[in-house]
Amino acid sequence: MRSARLRRTRRPAAVALVSALALTALAACGTSSSDDGTDGTEQSGSSDPTTPLDPRTKVTLTIDCMPPAAKAAELKEWKEDVAEFNKTYPNVTIEGRSTPGQCLEPPRFTAMLKAKSQPDVFYTYFTDLPQVLAEDGAADISAYVHPTSVPLLKDIAPDVLGSLKHKGNLYGLPTSNYTMGLLINRKLFKDAGLDPDAPPRTWDEVRAAAKKIAALGNGVAGFGEYSAGNTGGWHFTAQMYSLGGDVVDASGTKAAFNDEIGKQVAKNLHAMRWEDDSMGKTQLLKWGDLQKQIATDKLGMFLAAPDDIAYMVQQLGAKYENFGMGPIPGGRNTLAGGNNYMVKKGISPDKIKAAVAWLNFKNLTVGKGQFDWARAKADGLPVGVPQPNFWLGDSKTKDDAARTRHATMPVANFKAFMDNPVPGKAEPPKAQEVYKVLDNVMSGLLTNKDADIDKLLATAENQVNQVLAHQ
Repeated sequence: MRSARLRRTRRPAAVALVSALALTALAACGTSSSDDGTDGTEQSGSSDPTTPLDPRTKVTLTIDCMPPAAKAAELKEWKEDVAEFNKTYPNVTIEGRSTPGQCLEPPRFTAMLKAKSQPDVFYTYFTDLPQVLAEDGAADISAYVHPTSVPLLKDIAPDVLGSLKHKGNLYGLPTSNYTMGLLINRKLFKDAGLDPDAPPRTWDEVRAAAKKIAALGNGVAGFGEYSAGNTGGWHFTAQMYSLGGDVVDASGTKAAFNDEIGKQVAKNLHAMRWEDDSMGKTQLLKWGDLQKQIATDKLGMFLAAPDDIAYMVQQLGAKYENFGMGPIPGGRNTLAGGNNYMVKKGISPDKIKAAVAWLNFKNLTVGKGQFDWARAKADGLPVGVPQPNFWLGDSKTKDDAARTRHATMPVANFKAFMDNPVPGKAEPPKAQEVYKVLDNVMSGLLTNKDADIDKLLATAENQVNQVLAHQ
């Protein structure tokens, strides 16, 4: 679910339309125009995908998800990056598209793909690849992505790149990644006599800590969970993964959660809700509700991705120092996902080369673009959140050092999460439809004291099998 903030399933947002004002501002701030003495038509370079883009090549790229005017700092940095990019590629015109809202919204995204109206470079989530390929919407960029065009390619985590591949072919380049962990309220941990630097590492420890936090009274809940808007199913999946379980089997055609691990997850949640009374009386929560609770010291912990922290500070007025993170309890696997850009199928080789060059500069260069942490700090943006962090090797060492050096938050609060990485596991096929079914399991557990766990899981199993049969 993922950024509005449902990045990971798909956070609500608007598919970007061209903003005349934004484009005018962008052109004034470094977007290349056709001032090379030509008649305005595009000029071709080499069609060989293994050769880098010739700086003399003239192309125009449309790219969505340019920050809207409401995100002044992010828009400023976008414009600066366009200007810097144009120093190397003066004949590439970047036409950013944005709206005042967020970047993507499911019905519009689907309509865009069906109409083939996506821009040359378009934003998706890792889980969108099957849908995009089903609509024949993305170019295979495998031959265009190599150590010459993306110098740090070897340092990008293989599982992140793997999320953008189908049958060995590459269809996108990442902008961010995430894995889920246990987000805690450090104040409530201290008030309850718990160590905020050592968050619970097992579900038994979560249950015990939740009881202590809930005992503080005054409407405080120890542990929170979603059960609506597909987010309940998303988190049920995360808990299954954490214990080594699965939601869909390896063939992708059968439900796999109606087993001992599924029953363990369900029984534990039901016990926390009804025996311990440690999850609060308000249920049927969805994305945004738990964030509000923990930001106002009414919730001790819940499963989250690190970027929730920046959201709560920027949007809800919370303080960075009040939060910490540990790895997901259980620690077998953690649900992983992220965001990326794809290139529209059918555009010219020169445009594909220009797209790769831009994405490499903006999103895949340590110390530049989105990883220019000194600039981010100067612009008042959050620095120090553990993710996105898809780097390996020397690139990771350099980026981690810069992230810590320019941090705007106490990075030590996330040490348990950073020092104990858990293997990431991708979302299941037909994720949103599967999550919608599993919402019923979560809502049943958390709203019905007499819930029949076996019946809830069996009913959901049948429904998910029907979903998977129609792929």
